[in-house]
Amino acid sequence: MENKISLPQSSQRLLSLDFLRGFIMVMLALESTGLYEHLSDASAQDSFFHGLMQQFFHHPWNGLHFWDLIQPGFMFMAGVSMAYSLKKQNQLGYTWNMSFRKTLRRSGWLFFWGVLDYAVRKNGLSFELWDVLTQLSFTTLLTFLIFKWSAKAQIVFCIFLLLLTEVLYRFTNIPNFDQPFTDQHNFGNYIDLILMNKINHDGWVAINCIPTAVHTIAGAICGKLFLSNEKNKVKPLMLAGTICLILGFGLDWLHITPIIKRIATSSFTLASLGWCLFGLAICYWWIDIKNHRQHLVFFVIVGMNSLFIYLFFEIVGHRWFNDYISAITNGLMQIIRMPDVPMQIISSLCIFLLEWGLCYFLYKKKIFFKL
Repeated sequence: MENKISLPQSSQRLLSLDFLRGFIMVMLALESTGLYEHLSDASAQDSFFHGLMQQFFHHPWNGLHFWDLIQPGFMFMAGVSMAYSLKKQNQLGYTWNMSFRKTLRRSGWLFFWGVLDYAVRKNGLSFELWDVLTQLSFTTLLTFLIFKWSAKAQIVFCIFLLLLTEVLYRFTNIPNFDQPFTDQHNFGNYIDLILMNKINHDGWVAINCIPTAVHTIAGAICGKLFLSNEKNKVKPLMLAGTICLILGFGLDWLHITPIIKRIATSSFTLASLGWCLFGLAICYWWIDIKNHRQHLVFFVIVGMNSLFIYLFFEIVGHRWFNDYISAITNGLMQIIRMPDVPMQIISSLCIFLLEWGLCYFLYKKKIFFKL
């Protein structure tokens, strides 16, 4: 495959960024097919493999699973991408106002698609603000507005966002919503009642966009670091990652602020950011510095059309494509009396391979969907 499909070539291009975006989208695409549920169901309840598969589901409340890092990674990489996008716009002679209008339009489209993702229900239309794209629409615009600040000023602003989150949850004292870290009784739930007249039964809240803006802003800071003349770019990433991990897990272990992904507590934001920084540093060192580029194409193909494939499996996949393909594959496998569990796993893999094939087709045709 490596000889047939060429990786994107550019002296300014960060291939580790394309890989990480692709890796995140591949993980999300596999999840959308139901693969992780089928693999979990196929394993013995007390087995090591069953415990491993639980890492591919969100933690019920206080704690951190691998899957809780996917959305932060998505928003973090969006920030890194913004730095490269704005650099290109500057080279093309864009003024600040032109870039602002472009970013505002992008944020508007992100908000639209995020709302549409949850809008169409079997029992009618619904207005919900819990999708990652609606969150990203806010964090993208906010990151752009402070993009030209110094790194120190941006870090101070990130600290302000985390402190604001703490204050809102701890000191608003609204009756029945005055329990900062209790599901269904926290400030985020109250705001959801105002915005949407409903509370998410799984505990997600719309104002997660405030603390998770830190992920996108931090990504933009990293992007500017990569575009700078700084010689050692890995060391500051590793140092910052270590500090974030110590602070995030320290707040949880000291019982000050628990790590809760569903309401994006400050400790969760810091801990997840730490892992994002480590992941980017390792991939940058391995791919862009050490030039290990073999076997990346599989992920890069998806990463180059990340927004398209996300909308495809979220909207088309969940509402039609998955069931249609499963009906075909399951029907064929029933002929040979395939047991249910392996049949479901194979169907999920078939759905994913067709989605990957769609990305491959777009990649070969040089069709890239962007907002």
